[in-house]
Amino acid sequence: MKKHEREIDNAASEEKRMKDKPVFERPYDRQTQRLKNKIALITGGDSGIGRAVSIAFAREGANVAIVYKKNDADAEETKKLVEEKGTKALLIESDISNEENCNEIIEKVIREWGKLDILVNNAAVQFPQKEVEDISADQMKQTFETNIFSNFYLVKAALPHLKKGSSIINTASVVAYRGNPLLLDYSSTKGAIVAFTRTLSGMLADKKIRVNAVAPGPIWTPLIVSTFTKEHQRKFGKDTPMKRPGQPAEVAPAYVFLASEDASYISGQVIHINGGEPVNG
Repeated sequence: MKKHEREIDNAASEEKRMKDKPVFERPYDRQTQRLKNKIALITGGDSGIGRAVSIAFAREGANVAIVYKKNDADAEETKKLVEEKGTKALLIESDISNEENCNEIIEKVIREWGKLDILVNNAAVQFPQKEVEDISADQMKQTFETNIFSNFYLVKAALPHLKKGSSIINTASVVAYRGNPLLLDYSSTKGAIVAFTRTLSGMLADKKIRVNAVAPGPIWTPLIVSTFTKEHQRKFGKDTPMKRPGQPAEVAPAYVFLASEDASYISGQVIHINGGEPVNG
């Protein structure tokens, strides 16, 4: 018998003698709704990736608190789409760049449902500028306060209510890794989100709270139409290996995975959904 064949046989026999046997299937794995009875909070949940995540969570059995800013019509439409899946939606209109508002958001969720299981920090703003000199201090401040400060505010407010098995998911971006010449301040906040995710995951590991991120590439959302020129929109996503932009529905399953027990041994990681662009780091 060859050496590698003996090693395979030995491994098989060792498994029979193991006191703590490997687990190959859990009761959870036979569950049809992976987020049943969970309470999720999603910022920017009214449109784009946030809407797709809200719908996907509802499809998996979660009640969803949707935080949005100003656009009541989008929020109501998302609420309708969530409730069509048989779960409940709570709309919260708020400016998450303010810490007091973030505290109030968490309080509203707890008053409504008594708990919080999943926090998705997804909302973001971007203001394309060709030159560094065109980025004002006010723009830089708004971008950072909305895109990264809010993550800290909401995590801080949510932590007293999170427990073993809870999940925090942050939305980073491919530009955190390769930049974008039109989005200096936005790219900087997304890089900060990656560092925030990795550091926070270590801080909360003892509490058994998982912290991960999703880094989308070019995804076709209203934010693209509202912030980029027609020419940029025509080219959007064409430079990826798949030669097209992604759809929000193609991103949402990653959030479901990270929120569920499927990802019970994953923390401090970033899932890249970018049309095939290799990312290291």
